[in-house]
Amino acid sequence: MNAVFKALSDPTRRRVLQLLRERPLAAGDLSRHFAVSKPTMSAHFAVLQEAGLIEAEKSGRTIFYRLKMSVLEEALLGFAQTVGWQMRATDGAPRTAPRGGARRRLIRREA
Repeated sequence: MNAVFKALSDPTRRRVLQLLRERPLAAGDLSRHFAVSKPTMSAHFAVLQEAGLIEAEKSGRTIFYRLKMSVLEEALLGFAQTVGWQMRATDGAPRTAPRGGARRRLIRREA
């Protein structure tokens, strides 16, 4: 969980995750949103991969990144439980994100 929160601590990495919420994007397309060098963006991508928040897939010379929502969801649920919140999915489903990009809204259960 520490690697996830380290990754989330940087505003550039948080913005990368926001961009990837819509669809997978090529590294170059992501980099165009930021006024930093390519090596700096590569370092950000590496931190996000190390935390398990994104996956990379190479197609020819292009690297595509996609968001791994289930990892982010699990980290946030784990953090919520650490501070004493009881969390559940509104649809009663398990706490991992379903395949296909569907998302659940999580609610706080009063103790």
